[in-house]
Amino acid sequence: MPLEKIPTQKNNNIMNSTLLIIHSLLRWIILLTGIWAFIRALQGINGKPYTAADNKASLFFSISLDIQFLVGLIMYFVTSPLMQTARADFGAAMKDGVLRFFAVEHTFMAFIALVLVHIGRSKVKKAGTDAQKHKFALIFFGIALLLILALIPWPFRAALGRGWF
Repeated sequence: MPLEKIPTQKNNNIMNSTLLIIHSLLRWIILLTGIWAFIRALQGINGKPYTAADNKASLFFSISLDIQFLVGLIMYFVTSPLMQTARADFGAAMKDGVLRFFAVEHTFMAFIALVLVHIGRSKVKKAGTDAQKHKFALIFFGIALLLILALIPWPFRAALGRGWF
């Protein structure tokens, strides 16, 4: 490989910064699509039929979560200096609240939320009635949204706080 093609630390920092911005912006898309899917499910509990708009809401929630998780995995295993530090000495990282949050808690909750949304979509597709579809969507998307709200490093979280964007 020619020397000029070898990635440098500077290129890695630029890529990580770019991915971090994308990751941060995607959080808002996830929250909006998740709230949209949850509200549609909540409205359906009152007897509304399950429509194509309900399916679109859950599909967009699922897709945005999939993209976010992929970006997060790239950061986790390739670009993030924070994760490189955590992986270098995982035992020490577990004693540091910030490293532990991003290396384990944030990642694990994101994975669980992703799984819940996919299980919820599958259950909705297999449900026999519109009421069951809305009920499954409400339960699975609601729990996933709560996890997502907990895993975001909001600016008001003392040690973890990141910017709004």
